[in-house]
Amino acid sequence: MPATESPEPLTAAAPPRWRADALLRGLGPAFARAVPPTPLPELHWVARNPALAEALGLADWLAGDDALALLGGNAQLPDAPTLASVYSGHQFGQWAGQLGDGRALLLGEIDTPAGPMELQLKGAGLTPYSRMGDGRAVLRSSVREYLCSEAMHGLGIATTRALALVGSPAGVRREAIETAAVVTRVAPSFLRFGHFEHFAHSARDPAALQQLADAVINRFYPECRDAAQPVAALLAAVSRRTAVMLADWQAVGFCHGVMNTDNMSILGLTLDYGPFGFLDAFDPGHICNHTDQQGRYAYARQPSVAFWNLHALAQALLPLVHDDAEALKAAMEPYKTVFADTIQARMRAKLGLATAQDGDAELVDDLLRLMAQDGCDYTITLRALGRFGSAPGADNAAVRDGFVDRAAFDAWAARYAARLRAEASVDTERRGRMDRANPKFVLRNHLAETAIRQARNGDFAEVQRLLAVLQAPFDEHPDAPAAYAALPPDWAQHLEVSCSS
Repeated sequence: MPATESPEPLTAAAPPRWRADALLRGLGPAFARAVPPTPLPELHWVARNPALAEALGLADWLAGDDALALLGGNAQLPDAPTLASVYSGHQFGQWAGQLGDGRALLLGEIDTPAGPMELQLKGAGLTPYSRMGDGRAVLRSSVREYLCSEAMHGLGIATTRALALVGSPAGVRREAIETAAVVTRVAPSFLRFGHFEHFAHSARDPAALQQLADAVINRFYPECRDAAQPVAALLAAVSRRTAVMLADWQAVGFCHGVMNTDNMSILGLTLDYGPFGFLDAFDPGHICNHTDQQGRYAYARQPSVAFWNLHALAQALLPLVHDDAEALKAAMEPYKTVFADTIQARMRAKLGLATAQDGDAELVDDLLRLMAQDGCDYTITLRALGRFGSAPGADNAAVRDGFVDRAAFDAWAARYAARLRAEASVDTERRGRMDRANPKFVLRNHLAETAIRQARNGDFAEVQRLLAVLQAPFDEHPDAPAAYAALPPDWAQHLEVSCSS
């Protein structure tokens, strides 16, 4: 339904503990434009997230009609218009100029036990920043975002969350005609590196840039206020959070697919789930985004891309430190050490190593090199390694059989067993620790695709079944379908995800 023919949204009651002073609303019109959502016909629930609703204190409200209308974009709150923010950014390494929330609308904030949280509708209609887009999201991509944001939270990785998914039979054109959907995303803030880039480069408004930096520091990084260079301290803090996030991505084999600066959270949250993917066979050069023909965002390149993006953020912040480039350069340095320390700690945990020893990095690297050579499944292999016996002569066929080059594995396994014995590791205790570091379940593309296909036929049960497992991915879930933790089927090799995903 074209926006010009859509009725005005109705008014609805606010969720509990509504805040009228949302951060973005308080920044003013230079930062965001008030724009109503574009209503959709025949709204229906595709999925609701009971665990998150309970944590936010919204469980009862989410069961009501007002919630469906508000989260589907068919209603708005009185005296609190939805907002679309403006930002700019680098896309695939090239300056793209002004961008903005082309299909996302900020509903507002609520108070929660974890602090103020923003509710944002993705797919609720045209905004001033939609450019050539239609402001809509389709069921396919919305199911993927809904499931993956919760899967990442289950894995313990900083991320935006998903509260609900609303569907409509309204047609939306992508490669083919698909049906519309709206995801309700939750985060303390959806501010991006690109917001700072916009006011530094596109708008060239140093006063607004300073206002934005002050607001971010005051709300999210108050420890930076008393620093000699508060803005440099902000960049250092963002660098540390980004480093931890990237280490967590690499450790679980997560590929983002579109690490543009406008998709980088100022809070170090995993943001904007599009052509993402989890590794099946371990391949450092894996490219999950079919659109990324040059492989800029390949799995192994993600840590260096994040550092490049921090450089872009530093360039935007330069006017606020009186062009003291050295101060900003020093502020980015924590990224290198925090990333290196965190990924080493994560990988030691995945191998069940309780202490740090010389040679651990080589032990990890040699295992990954062997896994890449033999095309071993990343998640299954590391989970199986928890069953490795360290005693001489132990039967480790369950792990060994996953490798093609058995002799090479045996040589590595001998080193690994000796390393475990050197710290007097008890196999049963170590297995418990490894099972808490190596998930049994990740959101593989074929699992998401199966849920999508069923949802397109009006059966949303698989979305919720899969969600329940992904929210606790380290548990065994004996009642879950075996396929959830199995090697991907042959047909999964032909799945492709792109920027339209």
